[in-house]
Amino acid sequence: MTLAEQIHDFGRRARAAARIMRQLSAEQKNAGLLAMADEIIAAEPEILAANARDVEKARANGLSAAMIDRLLLNPKRLAAMADGVRQVAGLPDPVGEIIRDWTRPNGLHIQKKRVPIGVIGIIYESRPNVTADAAVLCAKTGNATILRGGSESIESNVAIAAALSRGGAKAGLPADAILLIPVTDREAVRVMCEMDQFLDCIVPRGGKGLIETVVRHARMPVIKHYDGICITYVSASADLAMARDILINAKCQRPSACNAVETVLIHAAIAEKFATTVLPALLEKGVQLRCDERAFSQASSLNSQLVVHANADDFRTEFLDYVLAMKIVDSLGEAIEHTETHGSHHSDCIITEDASEAERYLAEVDSATVYWNASSRLTHGGEICLGAEIGISTDKLHARGPMGLEELTTYKYVLRGTGQVRG
Repeated sequence: MTLAEQIHDFGRRARAAARIMRQLSAEQKNAGLLAMADEIIAAEPEILAANARDVEKARANGLSAAMIDRLLLNPKRLAAMADGVRQVAGLPDPVGEIIRDWTRPNGLHIQKKRVPIGVIGIIYESRPNVTADAAVLCAKTGNATILRGGSESIESNVAIAAALSRGGAKAGLPADAILLIPVTDREAVRVMCEMDQFLDCIVPRGGKGLIETVVRHARMPVIKHYDGICITYVSASADLAMARDILINAKCQRPSACNAVETVLIHAAIAEKFATTVLPALLEKGVQLRCDERAFSQASSLNSQLVVHANADDFRTEFLDYVLAMKIVDSLGEAIEHTETHGSHHSDCIITEDASEAERYLAEVDSATVYWNASSRLTHGGEICLGAEIGISTDKLHARGPMGLEELTTYKYVLRGTGQVRG
């Protein structure tokens, strides 16, 4: 069987599984999820052994420490993965929700009802936890899913998907509701993108190159985000102790995440004080500061090799590392203009004690998530009570921001009549 034939077979099997999944009750789906969580723990030795092989290969290939951290699993992270599955099981099931209900003057009763999308393709890179997040969220919402992970985590992905499928099947879910393509051949991406007879949508999670490839070839809707160029503006009225804590969290808590801050804008009126009260804490964490000329004139007094001149591209770059671009601006308007022009409309923040200034920023910055006095790292389904997420969308149609359960459903109109016809 060729690779294309194998993936098409997955498509047929997933389509059949989706027809079963959409008929299951919330209780049946939740029982399947709880069994999946138990199976993840039961399969810990196999999953960690597979992950160790992936990590060993990644180190041999010279991947950065940040990328290896995204890849690494350990008993604590695996337990957190299982707990995440259980948390999703405990969330309200959106499927079957009546979004709107009305009756026409002729007696025709109409309901707008939330239903599963069908079969969802997930194409992702590096992070093996995506395997569990994607599969579980799709299962909770009555969808089948076909997963295609990256080469860095292939063995981990195979082991996790096998555990999820086994666990779900033990509880009565169709085994083909979760299918993972066990090879990393790039041809698999093209084949998936072209089989719109089986896939209802694709969600790519990874670098810009992967997403552009999927968008270029896909014959079905794509839910995506290209970059996480997240920007924080520290205004003249900011509490600098708060700014320090927020920036340390947003940059250093997990710099490889798409919601980590990549650029900080500082109002000129507080630039000198910012340099002496906030920057030392960032430098102590090992963050390299790539500064425009005005910012460099302030930061260079700290006499650190981590303070360097920025180039124009640095303000359009998702570093995914301990690197932060820094620029001094003269006004809120300039900060908004920079964010709209150079950001990726992912997660952007203003730190200020001025409520009117904050409200203007929240209204004018057109990003999927906007913050006042909070870290951009909070852009996550679990942090805003959506449960686990399948990704963060910077699209504007169907799904935007953290994609939880509702974003994995669509709707249909259900009409009940007593013989009505159109005149």
